[in-house]
Amino acid sequence: MKKVIKSMKIIAVGRNYAEHIAELNNEKPDQPVIFSKPETAILKNNEPFYYPSFSKDIHHEVEIVLKISKIGKNIEEKFAHKYYDEIGLGIDFTARDIQSQLKSKGLPWDLSKGFNGSAPISDFISKNDYDLKNLNFSLDLNGKRQQTGNTSMMLYSFDFLISFVSQYFTLKTGDLIFTGTPSGVSPVKIGDNLTGRIEDKVMFDFEVK
Repeated sequence: MKKVIKSMKIIAVGRNYAEHIAELNNEKPDQPVIFSKPETAILKNNEPFYYPSFSKDIHHEVEIVLKISKIGKNIEEKFAHKYYDEIGLGIDFTARDIQSQLKSKGLPWDLSKGFNGSAPISDFISKNDYDLKNLNFSLDLNGKRQQTGNTSMMLYSFDFLISFVSQYFTLKTGDLIFTGTPSGVSPVKIGDNLTGRIEDKVMFDFEVK
């Protein structure tokens, strides 16, 4: 029997909250900024994040994550809600020093975004229990609130993002879409604790080692 190798992809959205664009002095995009992370970036079950040796400036970026529930491509925005049933919370860890070097040379961001462990994710919960257009989420760093976001502040909605991405990549069951981070990103260091919430529900709680 031929072994079937299952895989998934992580699609991430940059610059989807105006205040985050401003804090990094980036230009407001006229369409979503899309990048990807490999499956090896995922951290689950509150596993610790091990600080990589190649960077001295790793930043946290907390984001709502959509879990695709069926195959689709060229999805119309009005049907996009049918392609995910669950949401979660994740962190897009970014090696800011590496990213700055790459951007200054006009090179892709992969090394700064897709390294091992750069995508911690929570368990997923039903989207039906929440108002997705007015959804609060947050990140505490060592017990202090560091990032606060609300999906009403997104430049591009969940449904628009699914539709947009599906014009370029066929979305498959289990694929993840990181939908962008609000302002408040900051460096992490060894010994830090990161706790993320959707509304009042703790979604992840892990350490930097």
